[in-house]
Amino acid sequence: MARAHQPGEADFKAILPEDIDWKPFAAFPPSARLAVLVGQPSEPGPYVVRVKVPHDVKLMPHRHPEDRIYTVMSGVFYIGLGETFDGSKVEAYPPGSVIVLPGDTWHFHWAKSSEYVTQVTAIGPLGLEYHDHADDPREQHRQSVRSKTVLDPVSHRTIPPADEVGRKR
Repeated sequence: MARAHQPGEADFKAILPEDIDWKPFAAFPPSARLAVLVGQPSEPGPYVVRVKVPHDVKLMPHRHPEDRIYTVMSGVFYIGLGETFDGSKVEAYPPGSVIVLPGDTWHFHWAKSSEYVTQVTAIGPLGLEYHDHADDPREQHRQSVRSKTVLDPVSHRTIPPADEVGRKR
């Protein structure tokens, strides 16, 4: 008796590096990218995604409800555990490393030495909660929209609307 296939896994397929579709992800800093390779992370079931983070970008303390397996594809992946970012507590993992991260574990990432790419394998739905809501790019976006300010993608600082620039307070 044949077993039922998982969503998106009924047919043979291969994904070549040049075919990976990197996209912004609202819960990441603006310069980070995510690519969905297998499954639908927002739905129950297995999924595989890749995460690309440019040099010196930090993902502040956050957690995921799902257990995750990270495979370092390129660069050096720096990860630390805890509710507060501490650059002295990150561990460096070179390409080929596999990291098992239990769900609900507070952790943080830093592209300390160069851009890195990790592959994440998990069972969805994907969740991401920042320890400090002010670190959540989704919250920064909501605040920006409410106040009509713009978030500078490089400095991560808010820029006042044009009609307020130069206004005396």
